[in-house]
Amino acid sequence: MRSEIEEYEAVEAAAQNFVKSVAEGDSKYAKQLFIDEAVLFGYLDGKLEHGSIEQFYKNVDTVGGDKNFKARIDVIALEETLAVVRVLEENWGNRIDFTDYLLLLKMNGEWKCVAKAYNQNSDTIKK
Repeated sequence: MRSEIEEYEAVEAAAQNFVKSVAEGDSKYAKQLFIDEAVLFGYLDGKLEHGSIEQFYKNVDTVGGDKNFKARIDVIALEETLAVVRVLEENWGNRIDFTDYLLLLKMNGEWKCVAKAYNQNSDTIKK
């Protein structure tokens, strides 16, 4: 059975914490979304990043915010307790475009992210 529109909006609102952290360069919002055990996978400037979500927090806090940053959130799939969200990012750190996939679980009535995988657009890779 398809979820109600209200549930899609709840997932999107949860993912907005991810976007807000990147836009403002402050990981405190993302920390509300991700569980402590969340994992991260992707290539940043051609180098594999994988492991704890703490690396994402470090990147966000190091790069800082940018008024030119843009993002779009798409809820790709939503089941009763599982959601897949795609976040398109443009101009992160004033140079990088990403496509992120977030895997969320509904835990204790709240949508929480357990994994983040991303692709850096090839034309923004700094070698």
